[in-house]
Amino acid sequence: DWGQKEALKRHLESFTPSNPDVTNIKILVAGQIGAGKSSFINSVLSVFQGEIGNEALADASQSAASHSFTKRLRAYRIRSAHADLPFEICDIKGLEPENISECQIDDIVNSIYGHVKEGYKFKEKSLTDGEHYNQNPSLSDQAFCLVYIIDTSTIQLAAEDKIITEKLRLIRQKISDKGIPQVIVMSKVDEASLLVKNDLKMVYRSKKIKERMELCSAKVGVPVSHIFPVKNYHNEIDTNDDVDVLILKAFDQIVRSADARLRRGASNI
Repeated sequence: DWGQKEALKRHLESFTPSNPDVTNIKILVAGQIGAGKSSFINSVLSVFQGEIGNEALADASQSAASHSFTKRLRAYRIRSAHADLPFEICDIKGLEPENISECQIDDIVNSIYGHVKEGYKFKEKSLTDGEHYNQNPSLSDQAFCLVYIIDTSTIQLAAEDKIITEKLRLIRQKISDKGIPQVIVMSKVDEASLLVKNDLKMVYRSKKIKERMELCSAKVGVPVSHIFPVKNYHNEIDTNDDVDVLILKAFDQIVRSADARLRRGASNI
């Protein structure tokens, strides 16, 4: 339903976390470099603010970069035109295909469980102590949903894609026993399909997009029902209702998944 933008916004703007001890639901965003992590965060912020925002800095040449532009853990509070909303999106260093070590995976898992404090600069070794290590995280420190950002236009069977998806599957296995939900946001749908590039409303009618979603599900292990194709804001100067609907639909499911996990209580860290 392409006319549901305002209804989705109202629902999210009036949302209250199911646990009164948590004022902000944290959501961690991970993904391969160049896939559009920071652009997705900016797109979510833009939808609620009604204008294009660029709070999460992204590299203009990121698609060709070999290293992540994001170096530190940073949380972004979601704001509407009227008030702060009870959500925070946390950005983390992007996964680099040629340099994915066990410590990168450990840092992502530790960030989900609230052991990594905001502002921490990711290093060659995983964080296990020091001023940025949170030994006893509270419920509010934890993230209750992990969102993978995957580039729809490049999700293939190339060697580096195999490395990325294998690592995402490993992360999934590590956090699944804690019941942390995972959602995939497939970005750049307009670059993957000419049909969709010409008309974004064809995204759920495109055979190519459907095949990419099914391939992504098989490789990472996330059900197709938790995979959302979107177009991020990239070089636009104004927001667009069709782009907003896809972003809101994805974010609504992310929030629902996170709150369902929060309702079940703290992780056994």
